[in-house]
Amino acid sequence: MSTGTSAASAEFTTSSETTDTRPQQEGEYLAWRPPTSSTPSANTTNNHATTNTYTTYNPTTPIHPPPNGRPYNPPPPAAEKPLDPSILPNGSMSLSGIATRAFGLGLILGLSSLTTIYMLTVPQQQTTLWRIPFFVSSLCLFHFLEFWVTAQYNTKYADVSSFLLTSNGAAYNIAHGSAMLECVVSHYLFGSSTSSIIRTVSTALLLFGILCMVVGQIVRTLAMATAGSNFNHIVQVRRREGHVLVTGGIYSVLRHPSYFGFFWWGLGSQLVLQNVVCFVGYALVLWRFFSSRIYREERFLIAFFGDEYISYKSRTIVGIPFIA
Repeated sequence: MSTGTSAASAEFTTSSETTDTRPQQEGEYLAWRPPTSSTPSANTTNNHATTNTYTTYNPTTPIHPPPNGRPYNPPPPAAEKPLDPSILPNGSMSLSGIATRAFGLGLILGLSSLTTIYMLTVPQQQTTLWRIPFFVSSLCLFHFLEFWVTAQYNTKYADVSSFLLTSNGAAYNIAHGSAMLECVVSHYLFGSSTSSIIRTVSTALLLFGILCMVVGQIVRTLAMATAGSNFNHIVQVRRREGHVLVTGGIYSVLRHPSYFGFFWWGLGSQLVLQNVVCFVGYALVLWRFFSSRIYREERFLIAFFGDEYISYKSRTIVGIPFIA
């Protein structure tokens, strides 16, 4: 048995495909031993002396030359992608800032929604104050959709400010805080009326308010999605390349559907909260804001599109009272 093994080893080491003549260790497959020395060595198997020279290992030199005869040259390593500074913390498109805001809105939305359901369904906790967490959850959904729709349909301009959490200034936050405060004060000062007429009117206003909020949110979201890259939260004073006049979809009826949506969403929220003072305040402030903004924006649109926009304006409406 040992004779046969020795003969096979001798025959293998003298093959033209193998140049390693070092002694084979027990259990070692000779063909897998890489050259490690550049000095000649002698194979003493079967007392047959053979010399060979080992060259330094070069990873670019193929062990078996390819059919075309050309050596293999590995591709150069891919260049590292440059990092956009705007996505770093405190940048306009900060990934950490976007993630933090989205997480915070989602957390508050979940807690406020559960609180609303709890206050409406548990008999011992039923109170008109359920309107406050409902209002908070609606706000969270509104601000999340502002960013999500921008990121989905106008990705180039989606940044931290697209959430509109701080872009509207302190007056925006004061208005919402005042709305919730009035709801609490009204609840504890006036309580729930026992008059059937007042209760009927209150229920009707509540349902109409919810309808206004739902319609307003849907219209605004559709407006942003339909306009796509032509929608911007900031009034454009110069016409960008590729900026076109959008006249299809919801824009075929409403000239400024995003403003229409927020106006009625805001008034609907005050009807849900059953606020009298804030309803009047919201109506006056929102009407004044959108009246001024629409007037300024349409001046630029006429400058951008000329007769095309004038014709479009004549066949559409704004949908906000007393704004032509």
